[in-house]
Amino acid sequence: MRSLQHQEAFTEFVQEAAGVLGAALAAGAEVRFELVEQPRRQGHSRVGAAPVLYAYRALTGEFIAEHEQELVRLASYLPALTAAERFDGLERYLASVGVERPHGPGRLRAHAALLALLGEIFDEQSDFELRPERLEAALSRLGRSTLEAGTETTIVATLHGLTISSPELALTHGLTIAQPHVLDGLPEGALAASDTGAEHLVVVLNAGEDEPRQAIARGRAVLKDLLRALRLFGDGRVTLGALAWARVADGRWGALALGTGGRPYGMLVVTAEQEDELRAFCNLVSRRAPHGNELAWALRRFELGCERVSVLEGLSDHLLALRVLLEPEGPMSCLLPGRLGALCATPERRTALTERTRAALALEREAISGSATEHAGAQALARELADHLRALLRDVICGHLDADLVSLADQLLLADAPSGERQSDGGLAGGGASQPEAESVPALESVEQMLGHAAQSEEILDLFI
Repeated sequence: MRSLQHQEAFTEFVQEAAGVLGAALAAGAEVRFELVEQPRRQGHSRVGAAPVLYAYRALTGEFIAEHEQELVRLASYLPALTAAERFDGLERYLASVGVERPHGPGRLRAHAALLALLGEIFDEQSDFELRPERLEAALSRLGRSTLEAGTETTIVATLHGLTISSPELALTHGLTIAQPHVLDGLPEGALAASDTGAEHLVVVLNAGEDEPRQAIARGRAVLKDLLRALRLFGDGRVTLGALAWARVADGRWGALALGTGGRPYGMLVVTAEQEDELRAFCNLVSRRAPHGNELAWALRRFELGCERVSVLEGLSDHLLALRVLLEPEGPMSCLLPGRLGALCATPERRTALTERTRAALALEREAISGSATEHAGAQALARELADHLRALLRDVICGHLDADLVSLADQLLLADAPSGERQSDGGLAGGGASQPEAESVPALESVEQMLGHAAQSEEILDLFI
């Protein structure tokens, strides 16, 4: 499967490079030649054979290397370098053209690959006229290098509820989110419109060279981690399609069931300026995802709520997660609304959030009894609770908040309660009634704003790494 975006970047670089190298020839620079012995024809013995023939071979590679500094200043160089650096078959391509792997960062290898590509296209030419058939042959070799391992399993899935500004977004080595039209060789099902007619993206994952069943199992886990990170980064709108496709090397695509993933609503937009934030965030969530504790259980309830067909059905999942995080004493204690207000609202909005949480609890009881109706107000309330849960989970996983949210919330409430109420649990239960100082409020809202503003991307990236 070839990336049309990468192919376009390489083609533009080769075309510009051909112009620069041709101009150098016109200005008086020369391509040196070496004298090489031609292979003997079969049937001739070494004794008494015909005279040895020699031919001149253009040292095109040396000429290209001599003009390296002019090439790196081309406008098309940096896009081509970035494409080469993110190309999965880079190491195999360098080996296939006989280039020794440079030591150092990946950009050195990407630079070597671009020079090798030029050398392959203009090999033994004394001019730099770009011949389309040689360009296509070199790009085909580059594309095939992603498949030369022979047993690599590739998985393609559809992604709904997310849009990206760039044609492709490479998250890690072997994992890319892309707009369907920029990739060549996708399965037909991945290109088809969804039932709702909404546009979608595709996720392409190189799942490794293990036995296919093991590679697919690991691929499912990677897709699950990706979906979790996207839901925490955004607001739970994103979902994977129920059907994906897998193939080994360049074999035929086979259907792969992923199961239901809920119904997306709205659209999470990732701008070009946010791409580095998202890469760092996905890496961080993958490394710090909790296992075998209350936080892990709450995270799973959050995901289950996101996968419900109706946001109202997901309300109980999200409230269960909030109870585990903020109300270990049990629902009869009525401590959840005040603690959530203390952690997730600014002082002037704390009372309002406390009341909204109480309204969500009442809505859950209506849903259980069958008397709830799924109107716009109920949906908005359910989504608001999901957003607060997501913010808490994300900030604990990222290390912005301590995992002991109960103690943090109680400290905030106790610090602002009147002196006569500080010794009683009742003062904490009514947490929306009193207003703590602004400087005591955790920086949840500021973190949300930072994630949403491109101007803060560098600061957030430093925090994540």
